[in-house]
Amino acid sequence: MADSVISLIVVDDHPVVRDGLRGMFESSEGFAVLGEADNGVTAVELALRMDPDVVLMDLRMPGGGGVAAIAELTRRRARAKVLVLTTYDTDSDTLPAIEAGATGYLLKDAPREELFTAVRAAAEGRTVLSPAVASRLVSHVRAPRADGVGEHLSAREREVLVLVAKGTSNKAIAAELFISEATVKTHLGHVFAKLGAKDRAAAVALGYERGILG
Repeated sequence: MADSVISLIVVDDHPVVRDGLRGMFESSEGFAVLGEADNGVTAVELALRMDPDVVLMDLRMPGGGGVAAIAELTRRRARAKVLVLTTYDTDSDTLPAIEAGATGYLLKDAPREELFTAVRAAAEGRTVLSPAVASRLVSHVRAPRADGVGEHLSAREREVLVLVAKGTSNKAIAAELFISEATVKTHLGHVFAKLGAKDRAAAVALGYERGILG
């Protein structure tokens, strides 16, 4: 993905924000903005029609919110990865977005380079979840067997989880740990089961909560 152009659409109800994001990405090599939407309903239609690599999605918008749009794109099996970019970092915003299928969650005060890095990571299907946002998820991302479950991760499973938290792909994890990609997936499956997490983002959030990730 690093050598190709990453296509994206920008979804935000504020024209100034959309203009700013479009200008920022279009002035940087490696990105192409295919279109804009000012609500979730239009965003879904645009994403399905234009098939971008990444959708930069605001959450609270009149005429159709971001969480519902993310859920619909997930249901429709859209290829695009959704990266939430919002002002809101409350538990009531972060968790529903991740549960709906967002690949990651950033706040609008993120530095320019952090946003670029996050979009590249999202395009590759890697989880983009900063510790600050993860810390806001943990009070709600809890498994029925939450207490002490994290301590039962094996050393290798912990290694895999640490690399996932850094946004490392399965292929890169395999290379770094000198194991096969299939083995990485097996370890991840065990991590999900032991933590009670349904995906990478939830596993990272729970990893911070249990003190597995520091």
